[in-house]
Amino acid sequence: MKFTTALLFVATTSQQVLAFAPASTASRHSTSLNSVLTKTTGRSSLDPAVIARYDALPFPADTILAEYVWVDADGNTRSKTRTLPAAKAESVETLPKWNFDGSSTGQAPGDDSEVILRPCRIFKDPFRPRSDELDNILVMCDTWTPAGEPLPTNSRAIAEKAFIGNEDQETWFGLEQEFTLFNLDERTPLGWPEGGMPSRPQGPYYCSVGPENNFGRAITDAMYKACLYAGISISGVNGEVMPGQQEYQVGPCVGIDAGDQLMMSRYILMRVCEDFQVYCTLHPKPIVEGDWNGAGMHTNVSTKQMREEGGLEVIKKAIYKLGEKHAEHIAVYGEGNELRLTGKHETASIERFSYGVANRGASVRIGRDTVAEGKGYFEDRRPSSNADPYLVTGKIMSTIMGPEAKEIAPLDKAEA
Repeated sequence: MKFTTALLFVATTSQQVLAFAPASTASRHSTSLNSVLTKTTGRSSLDPAVIARYDALPFPADTILAEYVWVDADGNTRSKTRTLPAAKAESVETLPKWNFDGSSTGQAPGDDSEVILRPCRIFKDPFRPRSDELDNILVMCDTWTPAGEPLPTNSRAIAEKAFIGNEDQETWFGLEQEFTLFNLDERTPLGWPEGGMPSRPQGPYYCSVGPENNFGRAITDAMYKACLYAGISISGVNGEVMPGQQEYQVGPCVGIDAGDQLMMSRYILMRVCEDFQVYCTLHPKPIVEGDWNGAGMHTNVSTKQMREEGGLEVIKKAIYKLGEKHAEHIAVYGEGNELRLTGKHETASIERFSYGVANRGASVRIGRDTVAEGKGYFEDRRPSSNADPYLVTGKIMSTIMGPEAKEIAPLDKAEA
């Protein structure tokens, strides 16, 4: 007698079991199987010993793996791997260009789908370390047509125009990337009860310790170390105001490199969350109900003149220019930012530009240390957590290098 067989997938937290059973048996177990999958799908259940066995295999001599990373039409990172002679990885100039199917990423039509990847920046690959003297690499790329034109989604090429010719400014950027970690249901932030909200309001979670306060520290620490290994100028991490929300800072970086480093750090963050099987969102206001902070990408800026004597006046003049072009900046400072910039929860209103000293309720903040020293930097608090770092830094650069603007009165703390 022949039996039609069905493949049953039984998942546990420690192993995966494959079993063959008659179709009739499969139908009887469908209800319980669905229950198991609902609870465990997405959990990392591979045996670490099995993974370690393959990780221990040596790489071929004089050969490296290059992970080409790019930004898709939605601002997310994508990547694919190729094998290269080690000599090719000495610089971005010696790395070959590559291509991908742009019709699958929303960046090209199906009848002419080839998009060219141009290497721009090299980082060490923290996910494929090796014990010899070579490094596997991550390659930050931008995207071009075969005819040599930058894609409309190639924001790096747009930003680069603002920095060309202004290299003498030695403009430093420090980017504060906030993000929110969720369970894989994509509805429940880490540390939140399913279908509900924390019993305590925000306050104890910021820069917190303790299992009742800090959720996701292991993920942030793993990302921190991976970024350091990669060569990213990550300068710190901390738990944020909303439970399940975390932050890290990249910089100071000079010019276009700020965008390269921040975008690669996002790629590394997502890869780490992939390993931990936790969903990460850069949405600026993932929880709109209740009294909870949103998520931003505060951008700290300092030109060479701002760091020299008399720099405070240079900073103020730059801020006046930012205020004059407020609407233009908001247009490139991230999607959904109107949900975050409400004038509450340490934000200014999206409708009105303002600046102040030590005022986190202003659009732009000048730190007390900058005022005391008469030089330093300013912080643009408007960019959202999902903002494109190339567009943000490029727009700030083009604005502060532009014509003089009318003076703006600083915002008093009582007005915030």
